[in-house]
Amino acid sequence: MTHDATDPQTFGTRVRRERERRGLSRPVLAGLVGRSTEWVKAIESDRLHQPRPPLLLRLAQALGVDDLAVLTGDDRMAITTYSQAAHPALTTVKNALTDCNVLLRDEEPAPATALAMQVQQTWQAWHGLGDHRTRVADVLPALLADVTYAARTHEGTERRRVQVHLAQVYHLAQLYLSFQPVPELVMLTGDRAMAAAQNADSPRAIAASAWYLNHVYRDSGDQHEARVDLAMRAIKLLDPDRGAEDIALTGLLHLAAALSYAKIGQKGSAERYWSKADAAARRLGDAYVHPWLLFGRGMVDAYAITMANDLVRAGEAVDVATHIDLGTMPSATRRSFHLVETARAYSLEGEAFAVVHLLTKAYEASAETARFNLFARDTAAELAERGSPLIREEARGLARQLGVAS
Repeated sequence: MTHDATDPQTFGTRVRRERERRGLSRPVLAGLVGRSTEWVKAIESDRLHQPRPPLLLRLAQALGVDDLAVLTGDDRMAITTYSQAAHPALTTVKNALTDCNVLLRDEEPAPATALAMQVQQTWQAWHGLGDHRTRVADVLPALLADVTYAARTHEGTERRRVQVHLAQVYHLAQLYLSFQPVPELVMLTGDRAMAAAQNADSPRAIAASAWYLNHVYRDSGDQHEARVDLAMRAIKLLDPDRGAEDIALTGLLHLAAALSYAKIGQKGSAERYWSKADAAARRLGDAYVHPWLLFGRGMVDAYAITMANDLVRAGEAVDVATHIDLGTMPSATRRSFHLVETARAYSLEGEAFAVVHLLTKAYEASAETARFNLFARDTAAELAERGSPLIREEARGLARQLGVAS
């Protein structure tokens, strides 16, 4: 099909045009792309922005569209910004991950206790103020090499302890790689983390790996049944009577199931599993926060915003956001992420002023979190170009900070 460069339609109207041309109902199209009927309706009415490339490709395939320009028109910003959001150290980290490093060293491997301290310090760098990706990338290659060497060299119980730390190093690598144009590496780190956790024979490490794999599968479009099954199988390895960490991990995996159901519009199931996560947070008390996964009261409440956004229930998302104090969350990266999610809620409501304000706050909380967030990048670029004259200049300044405008 030939694309007309003068086509004035929006992305949503083009989707509706192609859906009707193929004779598909909204529920049928929703099923083909693994989303809800309400999601399709929101896309077609332009309440939701153009989806990120993996989902955009599935949508085009479901509509029988060979040329993405048929849907995107002249606006290829989403794909452009997706491909350009690469951290300067990406090649270095990629080489560290793909280097087999089969040669043995002369020195003794570091003990598990010393490696645990290094991993903990790296988590602190990830959650701390400043450019967290840069600080983690500075230490990640050497840390990965040291922990991998120790995991290969130690034996018995010490080896299993090191494998637990190796799984966490891969989690850190996965987080660093997220929202960058290397989806194959994100999948690689998720798989390696789970393998290390299983080699450690650690139920807690396996549960944490299931949480991160859930994110990988959700972003790659895998079916929600597989994601929920993974979380539920991991929960069976845990025993809340063993203490706070098992309670937290159980709640975390229930939260993973809630987010998986929200992605496909199953409101009842999403809310049921969120309630289980909420019960775990209440059992732990308001003061509890997992040291690196950050499961706790604040995390459960904040992810309710994401859940409502994915269910395309903007009013609920905004209502939740107005009752949460993100300033108490002990992670600059998480504060920034949830501020972006709050901006997404206001975007669904068409409140562009609030969107620009919240994205600016997200950038101030953690510049690299906002700079590598696809919604933040796409929305800032769009408002800088097409926003109301009252906010356009502020949006342009934000777009320049996020690296999507000159």
